Amino acid sequence: MKKQDSDFVKVKKKYLTFIKKQEVLGEPFYDKLNQLNFFYLPICDFIFNKFNSKQTFIIGLSGGQGSGKSTIAQIIKIILETKYKLNVLSFSIDDYYKTLEERIKLSNISSKLFVTRGVPGTHDTNLLMSHIKKLQKKPFEQFHIPRFDKSIDDRMKKKNWFKVKKKPQIVIFEGWCVGARSQSNKSINKPINNLEKYYDVDLTWRKKVNNELKKKYNNIFKFLNLLVFLKVPNFKSVLKWRILQEKKLKLKSKGKKIMTKFQIKKFIMHYERTTKNMIKDLGKNSNIVVRLDSKHRLCSLKFN
Repeated sequence: MKKQDSDFVKVKKKYLTFIKKQEVLGEPFYDKLNQLNFFYLPICDFIFNKFNSKQTFIIGLSGGQGSGKSTIAQIIKIILETKYKLNVLSFSIDDYYKTLEERIKLSNISSKLFVTRGVPGTHDTNLLMSHIKKLQKKPFEQFHIPRFDKSIDDRMKKKNWFKVKKKPQIVIFEGWCVGARSQSNKSINKPINNLEKYYDVDLTWRKKVNNELKKKYNNIFKFLNLLVFLKVPNFKSVLKWRILQEKKLKLKSKGKKIMTKFQIKKFIMHYERTTKNMIKDLGKNSNIVVRLDSKHRLCSLKFN
């Protein structure tokens, strides 16, 4: 009992310290200790009970833009490392975006919409797949995870990449489309917004995005041992939270260009179709579903 109490005190301290740093860049966190006790700790207990020590255990963490994936990934990492003494690696699918030059080339041979990062087809899936396999490989070989700078919309130089020195026991692989599934060909025919209506008239972009999900991304997501889905209330919340995210980016990247509200509204249209399908689909097909309310608070937790 004393050991458990001691572990909780350590978790609580590290958790509150981390939250305090995050609040400097954004809104105050709601009901911090209840969120820890009734959401984050049960999630980590569930993960630990599913954890298989014989191989690297890969957790997918997904949700709409601005839903708090990166923050929640770090909280889960803190708890798993502190309470369960596990070696945890956390990284984002965002860091595997293709370079700006590569996306320009893709836009010239396919659809102009592929210049904009985000949707399936704009990630370096070959590099990502090779790294996922390296995480499982025995003996383990060190490698570098790329880093993407959203303020310049391009990949950082290799000297700034993150070196994975030790084989992790648990990997938290987060990203807005992690675990997303393709739609039927029929369902993508009708445009969902003005971006699709006026800039994807011949469906070239939609078809390629859907085909990428069906093949390359599905092959990557097969490596997930468990999927956590942050279910946003609706797509309107994504716009609101994405604007807040951009404000945080402005504070982090002083002097660098960030998007205006109008630009953000157009930007997230690229994500709308897949996000809405995920809300409908992954709410039923994830191992853990965390529902968020319109005020960005965790409001319910479901284990499947």
